[in-house]
Amino acid sequence: MIELCSQTDRLASIQAKMNEYIQNGLRLGWLINPQDQQVEIYRLGKTVEVIQMPAIVSGEDVLPGLELQI
Repeated sequence: MIELCSQTDRLASIQAKMNEYIQNGLRLGWLINPQDQQVEIYRLGKTVEVIQMPAIVSGEDVLPGLELQI
């Protein structure tokens, strides 16, 4: 799942939505926040990881070979 936060979105609302997806079995999700130049990586059973200005995020073992250049 990829969510892109726009200037008019409330970050807390999108974060809540991402957490709901994870609680319902999503294995990997990216919340891209261009305003703060960061990506939040959501993984099933793990703490959210926040990366500042990443060049590339990967699909890890969920989507092997997938890379997204930010």
